[in-house]
Amino acid sequence: MSSEDSDFYGDDEVLADLKAKVKIFDVEGWWEQHQTLDTPLKMQAQKKEAVDISHLHNPYAKLKNAWQLTETIEEFVQRVPPATTDETPEDPWIWVCNPYISRKAKHEASNQTIPGGEDEAPEEFGADLPSVVEGGMARLHLASEFIDACKNSGNHPNIITRECRKAGMDAAKDILNLARALRVRCGKWMLFCPVHQVNEMWEIVAKATANNELGIGAKVAPRSTTDKRTDRLICVYTADFSDTQDVRRVAEKLKQLGLIQARDRPIYYKPDVYTYLGIARGNPWEIRASIYDSKSMLKKA
Repeated sequence: MSSEDSDFYGDDEVLADLKAKVKIFDVEGWWEQHQTLDTPLKMQAQKKEAVDISHLHNPYAKLKNAWQLTETIEEFVQRVPPATTDETPEDPWIWVCNPYISRKAKHEASNQTIPGGEDEAPEEFGADLPSVVEGGMARLHLASEFIDACKNSGNHPNIITRECRKAGMDAAKDILNLARALRVRCGKWMLFCPVHQVNEMWEIVAKATANNELGIGAKVAPRSTTDKRTDRLICVYTADFSDTQDVRRVAEKLKQLGLIQARDRPIYYKPDVYTYLGIARGNPWEIRASIYDSKSMLKKA
């Protein structure tokens, strides 16, 4: 060996020592001990192929408090956890869509012009919401006039009660028929959960929605700076309130996911048209604010 080689590799004694170490080196044992090491080849092999999302839909695209198709549900829930995400005027809810169902983009939906209805379900293409609201309000006005006249009729109280209740029921039936005819058909199952469970429950709902296992979308209330109630509301939307088979299917799935317990209080289903018209609990027409409940719905399954 030349002096130059000796300077580079070491002298004969060093070389002999290195060769001896190489001879006894346990390659397999070393790899077992360092199998989690991220070598360049291993990292390259682990790279996931780009997922084609061109066939998917998101009416909440680019909204800060909504799931985006480019992130996982786990990343979404970590980014916007409902338990600690504050409500703002721009983001009063946290949303997730069913990416397999095409709906109008939120900013293009006509419900953006309905006070109190801006954050309902993704709007169906072909829906005529303005006509439904106009016709629904006119029908409620007729019911109010009849109820006022009935209360001042001097009839027996039992007759007045019966006729007033019937007037409200008839109005509700007409409103639902109008909404169905004009494609304002969405409705929602409403789940209330304590704050300490909201992140967990929301992640379950969000995953099932994104996997096309529930309805067309869902939303959850973030942390409010004014409302001190301890429960949070999660709404799970279905496409058509009159499709009782699908409404029941979603309720059954919620039960399978552990979100409806047999001994707990039932959850209720409200059509969006009631929200658009301001039909809530204790309304003057005595219209029930919900049209289904999980207890009776699941009994029929």
